This record gives sequence, structure tokens and C-alpha cells, in this order.
Amino acid sequence: MNRIFGRGKPKTPPPNLSDCIGNVDARSESIEKKIGRLDAELVKYKDQMKKMRDGPSKNMVKQKAMRVLKQKRMYEGQREQLAQQSFNMEQANYTIQTLKDTKTTVEAMKIGAKEMKRAYKDIKLDQIDDLQDQLEDMMEDAGEVQEALSRNYGTPEIDEDDLEAELDALGDELLLDDDNSYLDEASAAPSIPEGIPSDSKTNKDGVLVDEFGLPQIPAS
Repeated sequence: MNRIFGRGKPKTPPPNLSDCIGNVDARSESIEKKIGRLDAELVKYKDQMKKMRDGPSKNMVKQKAMRVLKQKRMYEGQREQLAQQSFNMEQANYTIQTLKDTKTTVEAMKIGAKEMKRAYKDIKLDQIDDLQDQLEDMMEDAGEVQEALSRNYGTPEIDEDDLEAELDALGDELLLDDDNSYLDEASAAPSIPEGIPSDSKTNKDGVLVDEFGLPQIPAS
């Protein structure tokens, strides 16, 4: 069959904005290099004209410089056109990518909404309310159990008036225990005499005694 009808041409991929932008930018860079070379030639011709006198030779160099300047202006115009084309394609490409992202976001939101609906079908508010009520009742029952366990029993009843009287008496006893007046009396007692007394004393029998009332031993 291929011999009769021949083989069909392979399909070329459709144009891509990103590839087109790359090609335009490459052309713009090539033109930028050409403009740089023309600038170098203009500087050379300008330096030559400064060193030359007026005449045919200077006019010839001037004509070359004018021709180079015209080429530069042409390349500059092409560069501006390519830059504008690249900018327009970049804006179009940005818009296309934004639309694609928006489409993807909307599809994801739709899927999320469907999943939320399925999840809500398994959740019933009545069951949640019943569960909350059950938990509340269980907490109240637990509190009552704790209160019952901590209840006092087997303790004799005591009159509060008797307790207050005992408390007041206990306070008086504590004040008596804290009384330090005996220390003041001890500090006011006369001190023990020190040294040898100046005047000798005698007892009823006429015997010399010391300050303690004991008979003195005569010195040898």
C-alpha cells in the first residue's frame, strides 16, 4: 500500500509560544551583537575624522560613517520590533498558563466538594448530639461516684460552740507557753560577788566568816 499511495508526511507539532519566544529572543541577541560591531566602526571613523583635515579623504570617511550609522538605525528598529513581539507573546503565554491553572484549580475544587458531600453523608448531627448528652451524663455520674466515695461516716457529731470554746482556750494556753517573763526576773537577780570583800564579817560566836558565811582560816 505504501508503494501505491506513498507514505504520508509526518505531522509536525503545533507551534509553541515558548519556542517562538526563544527564537525571537535569539534573533534579538544576534541583532544586538551587530549593533555593537557597528558602534565600534563608528568610533573608529570618528577618531579618524578628528585627525584628518577637511578635504576629499575626510569626506570619504564621513560617508562610510554615515552608511554605518544608517545600518545601525535599521538594526535598532528591528530590535525594537522583536522586543515588542517577544513581549506580546510572553503576555499571551502568561494568560494561557493562568487559564490552565484556573481550570485545574476549579476541577480540584469540584473534586473536593464531592468528597465533602460524601463525608457529610456519613455524619449525622442527631448522633453527635446524642453522643454529647451521653458524655455529659457519664461525667455527672462520675462526679456523684467521687462524692460518694469521699463521704464521711462513723464520725461523732460535735457541737460547733464546744469547738469554738476549745479553740479559744487553746489560744490562751499557747499565750501562756509563750510567756518569757521568768527570763526577765532571772536577769534582774543580783549577780554573784567577785573578788575579795573589803570588810570581814563575824558570826554570832565572834568567828570571822567569809562572804559565804564559812569560817575563815587564819593565815599562817
